[in-house]
Amino acid sequence: MGRLVLVGCGLWDERDLSLRGVEEAKAADVVYLEAYTSVLMGASPERLERVLGRPVARLRREDVESDRLVREAATKTVVLLTAGDPLTATTHQTLRLECAKAGVACDVVHAASIRTAVSGLLGLQEYKFGRTATLVFPEARYAPESPYDIVAENRARGLHTLLLLDIRGDETPPRYMTANEGMRFLLDVGRRRGDGAVTAESLFAVVARAGSARPVLRAGTAAALATEDLGPPLHALVALGELHFAEREALETFAGLRLA
Repeated sequence: MGRLVLVGCGLWDERDLSLRGVEEAKAADVVYLEAYTSVLMGASPERLERVLGRPVARLRREDVESDRLVREAATKTVVLLTAGDPLTATTHQTLRLECAKAGVACDVVHAASIRTAVSGLLGLQEYKFGRTATLVFPEARYAPESPYDIVAENRARGLHTLLLLDIRGDETPPRYMTANEGMRFLLDVGRRRGDGAVTAESLFAVVARAGSARPVLRAGTAAALATEDLGPPLHALVALGELHFAEREALETFAGLRLA
């Protein structure tokens, strides 16, 4: 009998792998890496291979979302490496469910998650976050505005909104949505709707390159942050709700928030 092991690699590079994750990968029959739910921007498949001492095959989105991994794990020990914590992605939760239906064992090696890293770095209180949303690159026939609705809903309750930004790692070259692009999209929707949920004066916070030695933290109005150079990806965006005085102090200290 085989099994599927979902191994989280953490936030930045191969050094974020846990000892347990390394042991699982070294003992597996085959090791795969997927880079469309998230990406280790400070690493590469080659660097992962050096740490693990074995080949790491990269999977495309269609490979992960097919039944390939579950079928292979029926007779082999298969490790799937993914950035962040594996169970924060619905794709990996689906894999767990498919394994359960097929009678295939599925184990998980947890790791640092962008969800807790963002709130922690910014000094925001975790229990003051509402629903999370993902902003995707607008296309001619697909530009969902549901993230705006979630921001409006959370702000009406005084809650923060973590906005995850689109990753197109399978494209050539890869595309990674910036926090600037995310804010401009929300501002465009806000201008069309005129409901005041997101305006130029709405407060946002950005974490760029979480997990690296020098992550960039910024907080301010959408108008100010939408044009600021935040450096290379990956970025994460927070639409701020009502700020506790301790949160305000943290944003002033660590993220440069300046309010009148």
